[in-house]
Amino acid sequence: VQLQASGGGLVQAGGSLRLSCAASGSFFSINRMAWFRQAPGKGRDLVAFITGGSSPDYAGSVKGRFTISRDNAKNTVYLQMNSLTPEDTAVYYCNCNIQSSAWSSGYDYWGQGTLVTVSS
Repeated sequence: VQLQASGGGLVQAGGSLRLSCAASGSFFSINRMAWFRQAPGKGRDLVAFITGGSSPDYAGSVKGRFTISRDNAKNTVYLQMNSLTPEDTAVYYCNCNIQSSAWSSGYDYWGQGTLVTVSS
C-alpha cells in the first residue's frame, strides 16, 4: 500500500489550496483518512480526519476554513484549505488506516508529505 500526496505549494495569505492523497495497492478497505501537519521546529499535529460513517472532525485552528472529504471510488482524501495564514505553513501528511483483509486489523499508513508555504 502506498499513499501519494500532492497539491502543496506557495500561496499568499488569504488564498486557497487543495491537497489530495491517493491510496494505491491491494487492500480490503480504508477506515479513517486524515491529514496531519508539521510546522518547522514543531511536532506533527492532527488537522482533520474523516471516517466512513461519521462527520468529519477538525482541529480548532482550522475549523471553518478547511474541509476534508473523501472519494471512496478513487481511494482518495482531499483537504480544501481556504483563508490560509502564515501559521498554516507546514508539511502536510496524509494518514490512512487501512485493512488488508476483512479479518485483519487496520494499519496506519503515511504519505510522503507535501509542503504548504503561506506568505504574508
